[in-house]
Amino acid sequence: SAGRVQSAALKIIVDREKEIRAFVPLEYFSIDMIFQKDLDAELVEFDKAKIEKLTITNKDRAKLILEACKNEAYTISDIESKERKIVPPPPFMTSTLQQSASNRLGFNPKKTMMIAQKLYEGVNTHEGVMGVITYMRTDSLNLAKEAIENARKFIQANFGKDYLPSKANVYTTKAKGAQEAHEAIRPTNLSFTPEIASKFLDKDELKLYTLIYNRFLACQINPAISQTQNVFVKNDRAVFKISGRKILFDGYYKVYGDMDKDKILPNLKIGENLKVQNLEMNSHFTEPPSRYSEAGLVKKLESLGIGRPSTYAPTISILTSRDYVKIDKKQLIPSEVAFNVTEVLEKNFSDIVDSKFTSNLENTLDEIAEDKADWQETLKEFYYPFMRKIEEGKTKIASQKTVTKLGESCPDCGGELAIRKGRFGEFVACLNFPKCKYSRNLKSESKNESENTAAKAKANGTGITCPSCQKGEIVERFSKRGKFYGCSAYPKCNFISKYKPSEEKCEECGETLVIKELKKGTFLECLKCKIKKEMKD
Repeated sequence: SAGRVQSAALKIIVDREKEIRAFVPLEYFSIDMIFQKDLDAELVEFDKAKIEKLTITNKDRAKLILEACKNEAYTISDIESKERKIVPPPPFMTSTLQQSASNRLGFNPKKTMMIAQKLYEGVNTHEGVMGVITYMRTDSLNLAKEAIENARKFIQANFGKDYLPSKANVYTTKAKGAQEAHEAIRPTNLSFTPEIASKFLDKDELKLYTLIYNRFLACQINPAISQTQNVFVKNDRAVFKISGRKILFDGYYKVYGDMDKDKILPNLKIGENLKVQNLEMNSHFTEPPSRYSEAGLVKKLESLGIGRPSTYAPTISILTSRDYVKIDKKQLIPSEVAFNVTEVLEKNFSDIVDSKFTSNLENTLDEIAEDKADWQETLKEFYYPFMRKIEEGKTKIASQKTVTKLGESCPDCGGELAIRKGRFGEFVACLNFPKCKYSRNLKSESKNESENTAAKAKANGTGITCPSCQKGEIVERFSKRGKFYGCSAYPKCNFISKYKPSEEKCEECGETLVIKELKKGTFLECLKCKIKKEMKD
């Protein structure tokens, strides 16, 4: 299937996946210091040259810098302190409610809207059955004057005048094409506090209601005030930075909370000497852009002006129910079908997947609603060219049959085997069909084996037998934290090590010795006994 909103959303997901697949990781190094009192510091300058995240990409240079930073006296050269106001967030509209419910509560957009619908339609309260929130499908940030007045009275009575702004906070919608037919999402009765609500609402209803209730109050409270501190510590060649933060006034955090943790620094003075507690060089790899979460996709659609508050959750549901996208660890991952469908639409119906076209059409629909454009003329301009493309597509677009190659040879003809989709699910067949009729049922274990085969091909073999299972080969792999070593038989064997294992065993305990590179040379070490042994060439 295809649609003006769903196809534009799918293209966003597919384009991000293409970026991830094309990404080539770059290794870089950081010099990390811990001074006395457990003060973490990062290297920001060396030999008067600024050091940033990707400055050090050469291992030899990183080692030279590390050596220059050792066994030196460090002195605090400068302390920067800065106060910052953190303004409260606006009240919820549909998109921001879905995003915050996802980030704070772990709810997907569909679940959020189902619960919000119940809260809007009516639940039991201390004053009888009533709707406890305003309409939940809105892109407006407007609030009724009476609601603002009630909020200000509540804030002064419960938190004091320091938390109450001299004037009510007013918010305007920045989203493209916002219709603002309704108020922002807020509680309808402030006397129905979360404490009282806990006696009437179920667990998830209470979580969402509390989020809406506190966000509404927060938007009418004074900003929070924080103090950030940067302490610069130097020797003759290097400058390290220690960073800290503390809250001076909690402001709207009083009700809405602070997602960031304070890192309060001890009293430090310029000219004070600090002893080195630990110094190390760490290897890192740049990471590809992250996949969209459901909340992230909603935010992207909103920023591009695609869809309406009522369409965000259904759009994601359609993409998942039709197997265009699967959700794994809160990430939206497109299937091969999604790539094929997007490619066909880009070639033959470019408007359908173009976010600008979709956004402009939303504006045109608004103009029709405001009687600024004629709906019949608008329909004619779109319909007839679109139908011509449909007719052309019927003859030009070839059938799209998605296959996933297994990297196995057909036992009958030697051709390539692949996973195909049929009426009764997935099966394995030869790509030389119809000349070759070979096929077999696809069992879950065979699919896992094919995935493992592909994973092995991407890993670098070491030629060392796994010390755990004695069957697999130790391979070099990479993760977000850097390089590590694992068994090629994973997931059947879960062996993992930060250091490269060797073929030798410890003479004391029999454990496998690992290979460690030190400045004096390369050594073998037992991680259990801590016995070091010089490595023979």
